[in-house]
Amino acid sequence: MNILHIDCSARAGSHSRALSNAMVQKLLARHPHAEVLRRDLGLEPIPHAEAAYAAALATPAAMAAAQAANPANGGVQLSESLIQEVEAADVLVIGTPMNNFTLPSVFKAWIDQLLRVGRTIGMSAGGEKVGLLADRPVYVGIASRGVFS
Repeated sequence: MNILHIDCSARAGSHSRALSNAMVQKLLARHPHAEVLRRDLGLEPIPHAEAAYAAALATPAAMAAAQAANPANGGVQLSESLIQEVEAADVLVIGTPMNNFTLPSVFKAWIDQLLRVGRTIGMSAGGEKVGLLADRPVYVGIASRGVFS
C-alpha cells in the first residue's frame, strides 16, 4: 500500500498536522508495510500556476507544444509529477487548517496543478466533466481554532 500524506499548515506544530499524522499512524497500524510519501505544502509550498502554464492548458496542441519546447515550461513538469504521486497512491491523507473561513492557498495551488483536462479530467459525450483518476480513499483532517456555526 502507498500512502500520500499531504500537510498544508504553515505551522510546524499545528493541530492539522497532528491530526493527519494520527490518521497515517492508524493506517500504518493496519498496513505495517505501507510506504508513505509526504508532501509538505505548508513548509515547502509549490508555486501557484503561472501564465505560461495557463497558456499550455488552453488546448491539447498548446500543451503538446509546451512539453515539446521545454518539459519544465510553466509548471507542466511539476503538474505531471504531482499527478503521478496521486496515481501511485492507494490512499490520500490530507491535513489542513481552516484559515479565514477557507483552505490555505497552498492547497488550492496543489489542486490547480493536479487538475488538467485530458489528463485528470475528461469530457463525456454530453460535454460533462468526468474524473480520470482511479477512485481511492481520501481522508481529510481539518483543524480550526475558531468556532463555526
